[in-house]
Amino acid sequence: MRSDWIEKRKNDNTKTQMFYAKKGVITEEMKYIAKKENLSAELIREEVARGRLIIPSNINHKHLKPMAIGRVTKTKVNSNIGASALASDIEEEVKKLKTSIKYGADTVMDLTAGAKNMDEIRKAIINASSVPIGTVPMYQIVDEVGDVEKITYDDILRVLEKQAKQGVSYFTIHAGLLLRHMPEIAKRKMGIVSRGGSLTASWMLKHHKENPFYEIFDDILEICRKYDVSLSLGDGLRPGCLADASDKPQIEELKVLGELTLRAWEKDVQVMIEGPGHVPINEIERNVRLEQIYCHDAPFYVLGPLVLDIGAGYDHIGSAIGAAMAAFYGVSMLCYVTPKEHLGLPNEKDVREGMMAYKIAAHAADIGRKIPGARKRDDEMSDARYHFDWNRQFELALDPERAKEYHDETLPQEVFKEAEFCSMCGPKFCSYRVTQNALEEFNWEEFKKEAIKKMNN
Repeated sequence: MRSDWIEKRKNDNTKTQMFYAKKGVITEEMKYIAKKENLSAELIREEVARGRLIIPSNINHKHLKPMAIGRVTKTKVNSNIGASALASDIEEEVKKLKTSIKYGADTVMDLTAGAKNMDEIRKAIINASSVPIGTVPMYQIVDEVGDVEKITYDDILRVLEKQAKQGVSYFTIHAGLLLRHMPEIAKRKMGIVSRGGSLTASWMLKHHKENPFYEIFDDILEICRKYDVSLSLGDGLRPGCLADASDKPQIEELKVLGELTLRAWEKDVQVMIEGPGHVPINEIERNVRLEQIYCHDAPFYVLGPLVLDIGAGYDHIGSAIGAAMAAFYGVSMLCYVTPKEHLGLPNEKDVREGMMAYKIAAHAADIGRKIPGARKRDDEMSDARYHFDWNRQFELALDPERAKEYHDETLPQEVFKEAEFCSMCGPKFCSYRVTQNALEEFNWEEFKKEAIKKMNN
């Protein structure tokens, strides 16, 4: 289906969704998204043209199902996967991809670093994925060159174009970290915690030169225009702990990302902005508002944020709290955090736990933002619960398998279909059952007569 859409536009020099949106053209991708989001296609076009919504859709990812990231649409969730030099392989990464999609990932980032077969892993992931795939190209650049210090501008552009040809729909590049920010980093408790940011900063310090991604930004835009790759402008100076949150380096970098956003829009390249990391609850709204101001309302994409630093092993919970708040205030996409955050490479089980925590956070925010139809499923769940329709409850749950597993754990299979109770209260103390019985036995006609009699007296 999408191959036909792309074929129709094959002779266009610029193939980005923003290019068409500015021309007043509603693409097939926009129509598809409008139907899926229950919005008008014209609204989708307008938001893409303004830069407030992006459609990551590399023309070489032919079986991609289009999706949108922006404040007028539902809050999206990204899943991070990827092999390392120490663990995982192609089969494991494809499993993690499929698990991510099964549990609701809207995009997936391949963060493979140090593995010997990075191109093969990425190819397998893209071929198996119906959602956009993002990368941090710096990982492969370092891997192929071997030494950060030896990286050239040509190395950067070569790897970006290679990944674009494979079908990567968005690049995270850390182009906003500049030399003038370096002195402030020394004042931090945790310095630079972004992997891509630290590698870029290392190159800058060794060469005493400006950020290479900043210097060749226009060349990067040309690659993006050619393949319709969106840019996820990375926060190389994101805070890695509460003590560093909302500090001068973070905010100054955000201002540079706003400058780069305008440059990208001039070339019809779609942009979203990456955000923090670790932020106290009371500073989340301010962080969102600053991004909207400095980055001209480009979609905001945040990791968490984690609202505490001591949740090791449970960081998916601590960060989901911050994620729900951030999405409520206007963040467009949430990057999930797994229980393994800060501890190790996530496995398939960790991916499931992280995804569910973040689907809950995103859905809670959408209800709070009154996104059209967001609460429909919840209301249907309430009806199913009150009427003891267990199979319907399982269908409506965000994780049907887990819901059924927990229910059946203490209530035998042969009982549950007819049971008008669960193992928490049993038949005698089930509040639904008690209420229903009381209402059924209540004499409403007698009640009305007594009420009328009292009113007349």
